[in-house]
Amino acid sequence: MRQSLSDQIIRENRSVFEAMVGHRFVEDIKAGRLSKEVFDRYLVYEGAFVETAISIFALATARAETIAQKRWLIDVLHVLANQQLAYFEKTFAARGIDPAAFDVDRPEVANFCNGMLEIARSGSFHDTIAAMFAAEWMYWTWSSEAAEFRIDDPLLKEWVDLHAHEDFAAQARWLKAELDLAADRLDRAERSRLSSVFGRVQQLEIDFHDAAYR
Repeated sequence: MRQSLSDQIIRENRSVFEAMVGHRFVEDIKAGRLSKEVFDRYLVYEGAFVETAISIFALATARAETIAQKRWLIDVLHVLANQQLAYFEKTFAARGIDPAAFDVDRPEVANFCNGMLEIARSGSFHDTIAAMFAAEWMYWTWSSEAAEFRIDDPLLKEWVDLHAHEDFAAQARWLKAELDLAADRLDRAERSRLSSVFGRVQQLEIDFHDAAYR
């Protein structure tokens, strides 16, 4: 049986994907030793990226080929703007976090946000799909595992559960399916480029998560 494009991409980037899903940040959550300082820093950085993700998915919506794709992506934008950003607003208030006190322009954070946005700006619709598939498949993978562990911090647990939830899994699977549906229309160079996008995003994610410890 022929391997799907998305599975081929995951296979070709297995090493960097496993490095990210096994990142210190993930392992600290599972072990119950993620410090408040690291999580607070991460929250600010991730909140900044969610704002960037709205622009990324808006660009994807504009370039989508079908109404069905546009409708799905509009729903994604609704979740990002009205659910995920609301989580950050609530969590910042509950933890006494002032986002302005953190440097979101530091290279590891800026490179991730700007790098992902540049893929959406200069690449094709499927470049953007590959980039967000890389991010969301990775988050769903590690969060599904971490959700099985005891997490005492209720706001951290909420964040993990959000990404382990079936709604988020459905979004990750939709991105995966979109790549597979396009596979027969892509030549070898295009398929290789999408695989490279996936790998690049994993490395950007690793650097981004490293930043929470510095």
